Amino acid sequence: MSNANATPRQLLQFVLDDDLDTALHAGLMEYLPQPGDELLDPAQPQLPRLLTQAQQQLRTAWAARERHRARAARLERRDAERQARRAPPPAADSKPALPSAAAAILARAKARAAEKPGK
Repeated sequence: MSNANATPRQLLQFVLDDDLDTALHAGLMEYLPQPGDELLDPAQPQLPRLLTQAQQQLRTAWAARERHRARAARLERRDAERQARRAPPPAADSKPALPSAAAAILARAKARAAEKPGK
C-alpha cells in the first residue's frame, strides 16, 4: 500500500502510533480538515483536531530547530571574529624583502666587490 494518499484516519493512526516519519510521507502536513472528518472514526471524533495539533507541533519543532541552527552559526561566526581579533599580528621581517631582480643585482655587486683586491 502506498502511503502517498493516506486517508485522514490512516494519518491519525500513524500519529497515535508515534510513527511521524510515515505520517509525514503519507501527507500529514498537507492535511486540511474537511466537514465530516470528525465522523470518519467513531472512536476518534477529535480526528481533525489531533491531526492539526500534530501539524502545529511539528511546525513549532522545525522552527525551533532552525532557530537553534541559526544561533549556533551566529555564535560560531562571532567566536571566529573574536579569535581573529585576539590573534597577534603577523610578525614583520626585520628587513623588507627585495624584489627578485633587485636581489640578483645586489648579489652580483657583492660578488664583484669581493673579487676586487683591497685598495
